[in-house]
Amino acid sequence: MIFVSDDNDDDAGNEEGLDLSSTAGEEDPKESYKTSKEEKVLDAASLYLKEIGYAPLLTAEEEVFFARKIAKGDDAARKRMIESNLRLVVKIARRYVNRGLSLLDLIEEGNLGLMRAVEKFDPELGYRFSTYATWWIRQSVERALMNQTRTIRLPIHVVKELNVYLKASRRLAQELDHDPTAEEIAQSLDKTVDDVSRMLRLNERVGSVDVPMGKDGDRMLVETLADEHPNDPEELVEDQDMNAAVEAWLSELTDKQQEVIVRRFGLHGHDVSTLEEVGHEIGLTRERVRQIQVEALRRLRSIVKKQGLDGHTLFDEN
Repeated sequence: MIFVSDDNDDDAGNEEGLDLSSTAGEEDPKESYKTSKEEKVLDAASLYLKEIGYAPLLTAEEEVFFARKIAKGDDAARKRMIESNLRLVVKIARRYVNRGLSLLDLIEEGNLGLMRAVEKFDPELGYRFSTYATWWIRQSVERALMNQTRTIRLPIHVVKELNVYLKASRRLAQELDHDPTAEEIAQSLDKTVDDVSRMLRLNERVGSVDVPMGKDGDRMLVETLADEHPNDPEELVEDQDMNAAVEAWLSELTDKQQEVIVRRFGLHGHDVSTLEEVGHEIGLTRERVRQIQVEALRRLRSIVKKQGLDGHTLFDEN
């Protein structure tokens, strides 16, 4: 959790060169309050980032050492593990700025995920702690963002599919100079009108996923929920580790289960597909594809649960 003292707020304000003698008529009080509040948040964030910079990172051997002590109830080891990974939380939290929560709020939510990861981490599984913790930190931050924007929780494959339809709708609106019909969207995407209508109805129920986000409103919330583009080599390595973990889990499914999952969730270069589309591609009925998906997801959740992860968050069909 984040604890920041406000004892020096007056000094911080003077350091910014604010004119405290201005009269009420010269500046909008609401704007003045807003500016002051934003400056305090920035000061608090800077202070927090400076403080956590002194915590040394742990080696792989130290992670195993402290994790084993944590399993025996050693609070000092738990504290050390948390403090040594606070910078990881900040790095991940920064990917979600301008999406509805301040950086400090994002960090606080990420810290909750970090603490959960410390409690659940099993060093005998062979993962580096940072790879394991990233799952929990992202989950905690993304849940907070979804709660903040009051969206209905959607499985990621549905979010990605919805994103395709909404992007097409916005593109056609610019090209045609009017809101496109379901028929026009269907023709553009080579989809059925029924599929388009279904997704548009879903968007009406969760309308807040198609609101502008960011400073310039150039991204939609649905895109921020679906996108994960690593920005530096270290992040890329973490994502590669996660991809390797997913591949290991998929390898424990039957061939037919793997085929359904990779097509439904858009893995291995496939587009996200509906049950009907998967059935057509692999020669099965929609109902049989649904049954195989249920069986596969149940198996995957069981696999990841044994490794201390939330299977319902990683593989959600609802």
